Amino acid sequence: MMSSAIEQARALHQKIKSVLMRDWDPIGVQAIPEAEDEYDSYVPTLYSMLISRKPVSEVFEYLAWLETEHMGLTVDRQRTLSIAEKLIDLA
Repeated sequence: MMSSAIEQARALHQKIKSVLMRDWDPIGVQAIPEAEDEYDSYVPTLYSMLISRKPVSEVFEYLAWLETEHMGLTVDRQRTLSIAEKLIDLA
C-alpha cells in the first residue's frame, strides 16, 4: 500500500515536471537536453499546492511570481493561467 502512494507521488511529480518543461517553459530551454532539470526546484511547491487542492488562482500567482520576480520576465497572463489550469487538472 505504501509503495502505491509513493508511486502516485512520483507520477504526479513527473507530470508536473513535464508540464513545466513542455508547456510552460518561460525561458525556452525544452530543446536543450542539459536543461531537462531547469524547473525541477519548482516541482515540490507545485506538488504541495496540488495535493492541498489550492485554487487555480494561487497556482497562477506562484507561476507568475516565478516568471516576474525570479526570472525577470513579463507574464503572459492568459498563457500562464492556462498552464495553472493544466497543472490543477493533474491532481
